[in-house]
Amino acid sequence: MLVAEVKSADKRLSEKEVTRDFLESLNRGEEMEATIPGDIPKVGVTSYPILEFDDRSLQLLHRGVSETLKQSNVKPAGGKVYEFTKRLFDIVASTFALAVLAIPIGIVALIIYIDDKGNPFFSQIRLTKDGKPFKMYKLRTMCMDAEKRFADVQKKNESDGLAFKSECDPRITRIGAFLRKTSIDELPQFLNTLKGDMSIIGPRPPLPREVVLYTPEQMNRLLVKGGLSCICQTEGRSDMEFDKWVDGDIRYIKSRSFGLDMKLIFKTFVAVVKRKGAK
Repeated sequence: MLVAEVKSADKRLSEKEVTRDFLESLNRGEEMEATIPGDIPKVGVTSYPILEFDDRSLQLLHRGVSETLKQSNVKPAGGKVYEFTKRLFDIVASTFALAVLAIPIGIVALIIYIDDKGNPFFSQIRLTKDGKPFKMYKLRTMCMDAEKRFADVQKKNESDGLAFKSECDPRITRIGAFLRKTSIDELPQFLNTLKGDMSIIGPRPPLPREVVLYTPEQMNRLLVKGGLSCICQTEGRSDMEFDKWVDGDIRYIKSRSFGLDMKLIFKTFVAVVKRKGAK
């Protein structure tokens, strides 16, 4: 259960209000799944009730997600040998990737800095296994005050779910659009995999403002460590409907294996080269 004082776009919510809103969002999600016909397209979120989270709020959200997942009937595949092999591969692969990509990342970072004189790197709080918060690294593709301006652009959400997507987002810089389409902006996340925050393959880590609106079924995405890529990223990325995105993540969680991970790494490489669904 989420119990905390957090900041919204224009006010500070009380603990009771946040708890009430969180529980009501879960109930609304369950009702929508049961009542919305399959042939009627779902509209994405255009107004997030909570935009800013302090450290205490994040820890309480982590606790709430963890407690909710204890009731999940989804059992992640893979035993201790798989987990050990997966972590060892993450360390070796991310170390190699960072060694090879260090100079290209540095060149891109310099171009970003020359473009608008701001910090070329960007970190954002995301949630991984059991709702644990961590800082996810990226090459910056938006203006320096992008997070502060989100309240103004959230109504332009073009996705059908909780994740925010907009091709006409005015916060994206000139070089940022190219970095996103080529996925170059994601390269610093190899540092996250080396640190153990993420894995090479796993569900993409969501934002706290998205997770507070998750239904219990959608929260199953957080049963395992988040990753650089998963089934969704190989089958359409931004073009995929949110429900299918969640289904793909849960399908992965139920059938994880080292062989499947290798297959998804290859398919991710192909998707990046073809720029499939990249926005």
